[in-house]
Amino acid sequence: LLTLTLTTQMSLGTNGLLVQITGLTGLSKQCFYPWQVYFTYYGQGWCGGSLITSQWIISAAHCYQPNLVTHLGEHDVTKEEGTEHHIQVEKICKHSSYGPLSFNNTFMLVKLAQPAQLNQYVQPIRLAQDCPTAGTQCLVSGWGNLLTDDGKHPMCLDLPFLSDQSCKASYPLQITSSMFCAGFLEGGKDLCQGDSGGPLVCNGELYGVVSWGRECAQKGYPGVYIKVCNYISWVQNVMNTY
Repeated sequence: LLTLTLTTQMSLGTNGLLVQITGLTGLSKQCFYPWQVYFTYYGQGWCGGSLITSQWIISAAHCYQPNLVTHLGEHDVTKEEGTEHHIQVEKICKHSSYGPLSFNNTFMLVKLAQPAQLNQYVQPIRLAQDCPTAGTQCLVSGWGNLLTDDGKHPMCLDLPFLSDQSCKASYPLQITSSMFCAGFLEGGKDLCQGDSGGPLVCNGELYGVVSWGRECAQKGYPGVYIKVCNYISWVQNVMNTY
């Protein structure tokens, strides 16, 4: 999750991808999901993504860099385990209405230079056709820099989808129709500092893209995500074109 202080300049700051449970690390858990993508930029962890076909990935537009490398089937990022695919990127398509200052429509598609070999470690995830409803239980995942794990393995957090009313109350005049909130208004549990572009999954389908938030696990400030359901037609058009 890209974390930022909204009173200062918005910047990427996604080096060091992590899922962090502030002060409550025991509530996180190691996990492995075959659609999870790990992007590096000049060898450094940069952002997350979700494999949706053998050759296309969804991520966040503010993760864009010209020389991204895609890592699929990744678990321990400090060593080769025989499950990984490291594939160069052929093309990146940012949404034409992406607003880099507001993060509105921070949505992009990444085409791999060659199709991934699908197996038990590398599998695409279905796109949600409908938008989630308040109270739906979801799961967000990414590589962490937790004190207990040092960022080697992907970590997961179960969290609820929040109502539009709660989301807009937390971030007045900042939530657009492309965004929703998920997490805990009481604070203490959240994503933190990284893994922008990663997946938020509900009922086995991709509902959200990790986008932004205010600081980390602060009371009253849940994580903000991009609604996948808003981009189904755009995704199909881009994949059909390229």
